[in-house]
Amino acid sequence: MGKLALAAKITHVPSLYLSELDGPRKGSRQAAIDGLKEIGRRCRALDVDTIVVFDTHWLVNAGYHLNCAPHFKGVYTSNELPHFISNMPYEIPGNPALGRLLAQSCNDWGVETLAHDATTLAPEYGTLVPMRYMNEDLHFKAICVSALCTSHYLNDSARLGWAMRRAVEDHYDGNVAFLASGSLSHRFAQNGLAPQYADRVWSPFLERLDQDVVRMWQAGEWADFCAMLPEYAVKGHGEGFMHDTAMLLGALGWSAYDGRAQVVTPYFGSSATGQINAVLPVTPQDGRAIPKAQASGAEGFQAITRL
Repeated sequence: MGKLALAAKITHVPSLYLSELDGPRKGSRQAAIDGLKEIGRRCRALDVDTIVVFDTHWLVNAGYHLNCAPHFKGVYTSNELPHFISNMPYEIPGNPALGRLLAQSCNDWGVETLAHDATTLAPEYGTLVPMRYMNEDLHFKAICVSALCTSHYLNDSARLGWAMRRAVEDHYDGNVAFLASGSLSHRFAQNGLAPQYADRVWSPFLERLDQDVVRMWQAGEWADFCAMLPEYAVKGHGEGFMHDTAMLLGALGWSAYDGRAQVVTPYFGSSATGQINAVLPVTPQDGRAIPKAQASGAEGFQAITRL
């Protein structure tokens, strides 16, 4: 019997890497880096062997996908922000057996999912950046889960999270952490204004919206948050349409979740987006609140986060 030992919502902003380098941004993201290292320390204390990352930089248009190659190694440059992340080396052990197990469980729960273990597909920076700080010694294995889902239902993402927890707790011999790697609000600054918003959120509305959400998480108002998530994802310009958050909350029990968020790195603005590192303590759940499989076709269109 395995265990979902830790769950967290984390930042992966590319300015973390930039803040390592000599220049005007050096040291500017140390608090966020320290927060990721602290989450890594907690994973070690809980004897986690594998970290599953719901990565909002892995875009998919059909199905859910897991990158569970045996090993990842290379040099990465961001195609989105090559002036922030350029020629960054990485190496991460993988876990093909767990990846196949997770995918099978998702399919058993009615969520079409494919595991890719024999692949040349490299991880995206939603995985690579946090692993850089949490896994410098290659202590953890990692699996990447596609969470920039363009044609998917949040209900299905929540079911995927719960199915993955069931796979771990019912069929895996080890301890696993789930990380939702993505921002809160994610409205980038208009072109030409980025330097002015390096450490700010795009608008007072979005900043207040994010801060209210963090307060709800700390107060344990999960039923209200799950009910508002589809609208929050749209009006807050949620990264990956907030499928990473739906996956994480699904794993934790969805609207029945009864934990309270522990903020590790306080909310901050980065390139106009809202960021946080927060641990969501795992509590016993029976899955009674997990959404049903979403109806397919045009009648379900309003459930898609990209309205």
